[in-house]
Amino acid sequence: MANKSFAFVSLGCPKNTVDSERMLGKLVQDGYALTPDASGADVVVINTCGFIEPARQESLSVIREMLELKRQGKVGSVVVAGCLAERQKDMLLEQVPEIDQIVGVFGREEIADVVRRAADGLSEQRSLFRPAPIRALEDTARLRITPRHFAYLKISEGCDRTCTFCAIPGMRGQHITKPIEEIIREAKELAADGVRELIVVAQDTTYYGLDLYGEVRLAELLQQLDRVDGIEWIRILYAYPMYVTEELINVLSNASKIIPYLDMPLQHASDRMLKRMQRRVTRAGTEELLARLRGAISGLNMRTTFIVGFPGETEEEFAELNDFVRDMKFERCGVFTYSREPGTPAERLPDHLPEDLKQARRDRLMETQQQVAFTWSQAQVGREVEAIIDGPDHEVPGHFLGRTHADAPDIDGLVRLKGKNLKPGDLIRVKVTAADGYDLAGRAIGDPR
Repeated sequence: MANKSFAFVSLGCPKNTVDSERMLGKLVQDGYALTPDASGADVVVINTCGFIEPARQESLSVIREMLELKRQGKVGSVVVAGCLAERQKDMLLEQVPEIDQIVGVFGREEIADVVRRAADGLSEQRSLFRPAPIRALEDTARLRITPRHFAYLKISEGCDRTCTFCAIPGMRGQHITKPIEEIIREAKELAADGVRELIVVAQDTTYYGLDLYGEVRLAELLQQLDRVDGIEWIRILYAYPMYVTEELINVLSNASKIIPYLDMPLQHASDRMLKRMQRRVTRAGTEELLARLRGAISGLNMRTTFIVGFPGETEEEFAELNDFVRDMKFERCGVFTYSREPGTPAERLPDHLPEDLKQARRDRLMETQQQVAFTWSQAQVGREVEAIIDGPDHEVPGHFLGRTHADAPDIDGLVRLKGKNLKPGDLIRVKVTAADGYDLAGRAIGDPR
């Protein structure tokens, strides 16, 4: 297959990015030549997202775009992988019959065989689905699509939560912990490849270890990651507000490389809504946990997400959430309107709200959060912070784009800074001189490390 070229489109979350990188590595190892432009490729692989309706529509839009290139003779064949394929299975082929091959989430290790069948025009078997594995899939030997200086580190697969709004367990299976030794080996491989910032991801990071070891082991894992040479920042995403032990809080506050940033999707603040969502937490418990975290971790930057317009959400319950966001002062926050997902328990709940009301509530909550975030940004002016350089600012000569501890790539803000001879991955002190909405501006101080 050395003479066959392929293009790759990766959609969805960071967990999907890891899957994409693993598939890219498999295809290159098998002799396929990666091309950056779909036009002219023998095969295009699309790793899709199927989480909520807008993500599915984005995936379908990309699929149809690639199929149009195929009709024009500019693409040989189209392979659809990932969560949309896993969720819809052969129904996807019925909906879009021009697709050459589909492969589910757990068939990713066989992507080279699937692409070979597509390239050869074989049509007797056009779909490949495998059951959820009993042990976590290995994520080494990836061809990374993130910049060289940061990478996502997936520590588990699937989810054992039963949140009524969520379809992920149906696509990704039950929670499967990746053994600590495998994760450390992968982290060392990434460090040797130039990674300085490790971003720890899973469907539920705080659940880590419970299925494999009989107890949560995130604290132990982070302690070992903290000792990996070459890694300078460790950032944690997708923490659930359960199983946050005192041991874990101590590690978060005392480890040398774990930055003070924690992504913890909370979804709502009303106890009745949390119960209908089957989150198994309460507002009081969440407030107590947030107080413990902020009390122990100096300069903690909290990111969270909320769902508005869940079935039965009253104006009073939305007001309670709005007040919660105003009072808790999350440095980073995203808001989603409830998406009615087929096959989920919430789909069958009564009192679904109209889309215009859901959108109006999202806008109102984002206005509240914007005030919080802008106030926080303004408070950074005059301070010195550490930033990691992502690259030059092509709009302003002599300036660079970076991220502070408060900024995960692609979802948070950035800092524009004036400096000299900086390169991606450099860590530099920055004097913040101005705030611009969610972003900061400043100048580099001293030499990078």
